[in-house]
Amino acid sequence: MALPALAALVVAVLVLGYRFYGRWVARQFVLDADRVTPAHRLADGIDFVPARPFYLFGQHFSAIAAAGPIVGPILACSQFGWLPCLLWIGLGVVFIGAVHDVSTLIASVRHDGKTIAEVVKVHLGRPAWLAILLFIWLALVYVIVAFVDITAGTFVSDKVSADGVTTTFNQGGAVALAAVLYLGLALVMGLVNRFLRPPLWLQTILFVPATLFVVWFGTQHSTWLVLGWREWVYLILAYCAVASVTPMWLLMQPRGYLGGFVLYGALLVGVIGIFFGGFSIEQPAWKGFDTPGQTGLLFPFLFVTIACGACSGFHGLVCSGTTSKQIDKEPHCHPIGYGAMLLEAFVALIALATIMIVAGKPSGGPGKTYAEGLARFITLLIGDSPEARQTAVTFGAMALSTFVFDTLDSATRLGRYILQELVDRRGLASMVVTSLVTVGVPLYFLESADKGSYVLFWTLFGTSNQLLASLSLLAISVWLWRGGRRPWFTLVPMALVMAVTVTSLILQARNLARFEGGTTPWLNGLVAVVLLGLAAALVGFAARAVRQTPAAARAAA
Repeated sequence: MALPALAALVVAVLVLGYRFYGRWVARQFVLDADRVTPAHRLADGIDFVPARPFYLFGQHFSAIAAAGPIVGPILACSQFGWLPCLLWIGLGVVFIGAVHDVSTLIASVRHDGKTIAEVVKVHLGRPAWLAILLFIWLALVYVIVAFVDITAGTFVSDKVSADGVTTTFNQGGAVALAAVLYLGLALVMGLVNRFLRPPLWLQTILFVPATLFVVWFGTQHSTWLVLGWREWVYLILAYCAVASVTPMWLLMQPRGYLGGFVLYGALLVGVIGIFFGGFSIEQPAWKGFDTPGQTGLLFPFLFVTIACGACSGFHGLVCSGTTSKQIDKEPHCHPIGYGAMLLEAFVALIALATIMIVAGKPSGGPGKTYAEGLARFITLLIGDSPEARQTAVTFGAMALSTFVFDTLDSATRLGRYILQELVDRRGLASMVVTSLVTVGVPLYFLESADKGSYVLFWTLFGTSNQLLASLSLLAISVWLWRGGRRPWFTLVPMALVMAVTVTSLILQARNLARFEGGTTPWLNGLVAVVLLGLAAALVGFAARAVRQTPAAARAAA
C-alpha cells in the first residue's frame, strides 16, 4: 500500500474513533453543559480561568505533544517494523490513550480541579496518595533522563556536509545554537509582554518570524556551540533546575506560545510530505517478534517503546493539573481531552513516516531520523539546494528539541511540586533544594550510563509512563464504581496496559540480580522493582476501597 493511502486509513480510524467511540465514552460520564465547572465556581484569575475550547485545545495540545510521539514510533519501527507500530498507534489511542486522557480530565473537573493524585487521595486514602506521589516523581525522573539524553544527542554531531555541500557544516552545533537562541527569544518575549504589554498580534508578527530566523542563523554559525554530549547533559540539567523556579510568565508561557507555532508548522510540513511528496515506503512492514541486542520481545516492548504515541500517563498530569481548571463547560472535555490525544497520534504517524521512507538502516538515532525526514518534506516547499537542506534539517531537529524543552520544564517543575508536597515545605529554599534533587537523580543516572543507553532509558520511561496511565484509570474506575456506575470502559484499558507494563518491569527487574550488560540495566532493574512495589500497593489500596464501599452507598449514588 502507498504511503498516502496508508496514512489516510489511519486518519480515518482516528476520525471515526472520535466521532463514535469518543462520544460514547463521554456519554458515560453524563456531561452537563449546565453544571458549573471549577473554572467558574473557583475562578481566581490565576489558575481557575474559563477558556474558550478552541484556545484551550491549542494550549492543552502543545502541553502534551512532546518528544514521546516522535522518538517512540521511530525506535519501535526500527526494531519491529512499521505495521505493528501503526496498529498500536491507531487502535491503542482510540480505545486506551484517549480514554485515559478524557477520563482523567473529567474526573478532575468533577473533583474541583484537583490533580489525579488528589483524586486518589479522596477515593483510595492518604497512604495511596503518598504512594502515587512517589510513583509520579520517579516517572518524572525518567522523563528527564530519557529526554535529556535524546536532546544532548541532537546537539552533538561530527562535522558533516549535506550532499553537494562543499562548506563545513556541523548539524549538532546548528541545532544547539538555534535552540539556545529560541529560549533566549522566549525570555525576551516574556519581558516584553510583562512590562510593555503590546497586543498579542503584534508580539506574534514579531517573535514568530524571529523564531524562524534563529533556525537560519544557527545554520550559518553551526560551529559556535560545538560541545560534547556530557557537557550538554550538564547544561540542559542546569537549565531544567533554573526553569523550574523561574516565573511562568518569564519563560514557560512565552516559550509554549512560540513552540505552538513550531509544532503546527511541523504538522503542516508532515501533511504535505506524506500526502503530496510522492515518497514510497522503504522500510519492511514486519521484522519479527524479537530484536536481539535492542529492547527484546515485541510483547511488551513495542507498546512501551511507542509510549506517548498511543498512551501516556504524563497527559493525566496535564489534564488534571492545568487544563481541568480552565474548562468552560463540561461537554468541552470531549474535544479537548479525547480529541487532542488523537491529534498527538497523528504526530506519531508523521514521525513514523520519516523512518518509513528511509531505505536501509537509518544512519543515526531517532532525533536525526526525524530531522532528516522532516527536512525532505520541507524541501518540497523551499527547494532542494544545499543551503535549503541544511536549514530544513536544522528546523526539523529544533522542532524536536522545542517539544523536549516544553516537557523538561514541566517535568522538573512537577517534580519540585511533588517533593515539596511530600516534605510539606514551602518558600525559596525549599524550591531550590527540591529542584536540585529532581535534577540530581537524573544527573547520577546519566553519569553512570553506558554509551548508547538511551534505548534502555527510553524503555523504562515508556513503561513507567504507561503504568502511571493504568494506575490513573484504576483510581477513576474506583470512583465510577463507588458512584454506582459500571466502569468497564476504563477497567479493560487499565488491565491491558497494566499487563504490558508489569511484564516490562519484571523483565527489566531481572537485571537487578546480575551486572550483565553494564550499569544502566542494573539501575533500571532497581527502579523497576520500586515501581512494581508502588503499583502493587496502589492495587491493594484500590481493592480495599472497593470492599469498604457499602452496597447501599453505591445504590444511593
